[in-house]
Amino acid sequence: MSLLPQPHDLVAVISSDAQALETAEQIAEQLRRDSIERDRERRLPHPELALFSRSGLWGISVPKAFGGAGVSNVTLAKVIARIAQADASLGQIPQNHFYALEVLRVNGSPQQQARLYAEVLAGRRFGNALAELGTKTAHDRTTALTRDGDGYRINGRKFYATGALYAQRIPTSVIDEQGVQQLAFVPADSAGLDVIDDWSGFGQRTTGSGSVVFDNVRVEADDVVPFQSAFERPTPVGPLAQILHAAIDTGIARAAYEDALHFVRTRTRPWIDSGIDKAVDDPLTLKSFGHLAIRLHATEALLERAGEYLDRAQAETNADTVAAASIAVAEARAISTEISLAAGSTLFELAGSQATLAEHGLDRHWRNARVHTLHDPVRWKYHAIGNFYLNDENPPLRGTI
Repeated sequence: MSLLPQPHDLVAVISSDAQALETAEQIAEQLRRDSIERDRERRLPHPELALFSRSGLWGISVPKAFGGAGVSNVTLAKVIARIAQADASLGQIPQNHFYALEVLRVNGSPQQQARLYAEVLAGRRFGNALAELGTKTAHDRTTALTRDGDGYRINGRKFYATGALYAQRIPTSVIDEQGVQQLAFVPADSAGLDVIDDWSGFGQRTTGSGSVVFDNVRVEADDVVPFQSAFERPTPVGPLAQILHAAIDTGIARAAYEDALHFVRTRTRPWIDSGIDKAVDDPLTLKSFGHLAIRLHATEALLERAGEYLDRAQAETNADTVAAASIAVAEARAISTEISLAAGSTLFELAGSQATLAEHGLDRHWRNARVHTLHDPVRWKYHAIGNFYLNDENPPLRGTI
């Protein structure tokens, strides 16, 4: 798999926030087509990802100095939410791509930035190989980076490698010989690298979040970017990762809510005791939709607010701005977790038994929300938020609160 642009690669270069939002809106409806069948059959979205890549949306966070749009985090979150509304798996696949680009922005050398950003603008996708199974905590890493002449070798095994199955490069967290964590941007066609499609989650079924095995994989020194130091000082890397997760859940919630509206309007029958002719006039149904609508709109507002805080933290990075951004993002993350699960479940209460039929595929919303919201526990977000406001305690720099 070549990392060089191919003659048939006609990749748009988006130049503004407005263009990014317009493009996301245009392709979302195309990505929504067959989303039910892709989920039901676990049909991997290779054609859809090609369309997604050619749209230029994967390059919108590349800084203007390197030829990208350098869009705001408000816009980035809205784009991801809109794509996740169309297909939750397609909304999640680029999450670690944008995360790696932020690590590159914060810690990469100018030469690394110029080269890797150019690949992204040419349509290359970055996956991830970060997490590992069997370690003491979810943050522990054992995959080793060892010196080999003027480069390195990587040995280890990863899981939850969302997007690696579809990527041209796989940013991989590794531990060097000094015990320091680095991020290696490994070409996906490297000898000894094996991406295994063994993801079997009951939701987010086409994210490709399976295993990556490294058997003495060669990586050039120029492809290794400092990683651990991004969490040893205040940087926006952590909240950037988290706002994308919040955006995915917000998109799932919006999709479930819209499908509930459509089903109740067109198919649901009124309950016999209601004494009304149409389900849309049922006062208890109206109350439930009102409750959902308020929480969904609050989630979308908090997501936008979090993007504004994150924009400020990127523009002026210090302990205070990063902490404020982390808390704002944690608030959006907490409420988006709750509304995505609530919308996916309440949909069936309001729509009735017909909505459970497999041909409608409405169960995918709750399944997707339930799987994705397990990324990190929402209970710890409330703890960090309360500790920040009550005790003036800043959240952890790792950003996964």
